[in-house]
Amino acid sequence: MTAFQVGRIEGRWRNFLPPIQGGSFRTYSDEEEQPSQIDDACESDHDSTSEDASAPASPIFDATERSSLLRRRALGNPGLRESSSVSSLSSAGSLEPNKMPKLSHMDARTQEEIELDLDKYPSLDPATQDDIARRYRQLDQLICAEGLYQCRYTDYMIEVCRYALLFSLSVFCLRLGWYSLSGLFLGLFWHQLVFTAHDAGHMGITHDFVYDTIIGVVIADFLGGLSLGWWKRNHNVHHIVTNSPEHDPDIEHIPLLAISHRFFESLRSTFYERIMTYNCVARFSVRYQHLLYYPLLMLGRFNLYVLSWEFLLRGLGPRKGVAWWHRWFEIAGHIFFWIWFGYGILYRSIPDARSRFLFVMISHMITGPLHVQITLSHFAMSTADLGIHESFPQKMLRTTMDVDCPAWLDFLHGGLQFQAIHHLYPRIPRHNLRRTQKLVQGFCDEVGIPYALYGFVDGNKQVVGRLADIARQAAILAQCQRTLASEGSSVGH
Repeated sequence: MTAFQVGRIEGRWRNFLPPIQGGSFRTYSDEEEQPSQIDDACESDHDSTSEDASAPASPIFDATERSSLLRRRALGNPGLRESSSVSSLSSAGSLEPNKMPKLSHMDARTQEEIELDLDKYPSLDPATQDDIARRYRQLDQLICAEGLYQCRYTDYMIEVCRYALLFSLSVFCLRLGWYSLSGLFLGLFWHQLVFTAHDAGHMGITHDFVYDTIIGVVIADFLGGLSLGWWKRNHNVHHIVTNSPEHDPDIEHIPLLAISHRFFESLRSTFYERIMTYNCVARFSVRYQHLLYYPLLMLGRFNLYVLSWEFLLRGLGPRKGVAWWHRWFEIAGHIFFWIWFGYGILYRSIPDARSRFLFVMISHMITGPLHVQITLSHFAMSTADLGIHESFPQKMLRTTMDVDCPAWLDFLHGGLQFQAIHHLYPRIPRHNLRRTQKLVQGFCDEVGIPYALYGFVDGNKQVVGRLADIARQAAILAQCQRTLASEGSSVGH
């Protein structure tokens, strides 16, 4: 990491708004110059205080207060922002009643959610957040001392035996002509494989980049037909900007699902680099999303095939450096997968189209619970942006829930039941997450951060309830738009 060090600062580090979220970037040569647009936008509204006047400017980013203020001004002045690309309310720092413009219904809803989180979670003042960060680092040291970063390879031997058993049962049933049962066991095999691919993608097995990449690609691409590279590109962003509607690809499912009312505004995805248009398909689907949620997830694996091939064919992964070979290794893996699965099983081993169809649908739909497990940890949690002063551990615990289950069921959840802990410490091997849970719960008690823990059924109720709430809001919005249209009104919603 020292190779990337550009300097040192004295005193406390102050966060700045990243360019991708609206922060203004300037080079060192422009250090003395202030962007005129920001100055013009801020001049009339910025009530200078002694603290603001003495706040030193960053040589890289404009001061946080200026960027936040520009975005607040843009909220009330459409001419200062691109349509559908800026948060309605980007941070808790924008919540100054005497400076806020008149809010639309959607913006008022956003503000309510932010205020709810501000009341529920620790204060964002520097002293409180610094204390949380300090205790978080102390907890990391304790986890290291307990040896919880060390992988127990005997646990993976048990995993390999389970995988071999499921695949053998699938082949055995296939030879006997029990195609539906064979598809079921193959789906369970894929379901279990994903957990180890997830571990490898986080370098949680050997902690070596090359070895874990090889393990992950063999499992995901050669055996599962999915791209580990696509998943890492997607998942790493998810870990950084968890549950951010504009930035987190794991919650960007328009036009089929929306877990926040803010998707009604046709936000721009910084990950996909396109507008997530709230079109006629979305207006229909979102209104019934609480009913469509499970059927859609049952078909989720087919979508992963498309995303994987798009990633590989477009060359969206690294092309230089130590990872230049990943793309070609993955393409070889996909060719291998479609030879053994598509040709060897579907074409050569199953005699008729009906049996092939049943085999494909059963084997793919049986992996549906995996997609439920993945979305369960985040879909019911907060999507509000409390700004750049919120500490990393507080944000992860605010946007992620854990699932309570008995230890003997850990193999079925594959570590996904400890997502809050995993988001705090992504490289802890999943077989150590249960032991880590008690330490994290103690940390939450010390700093006053609520630890979201639900049973599997209750967690699903929370998710479906959130989807139903957004669906009701979508129905109300549609009714308002129809009423305005029938009255010939030109007033926006």
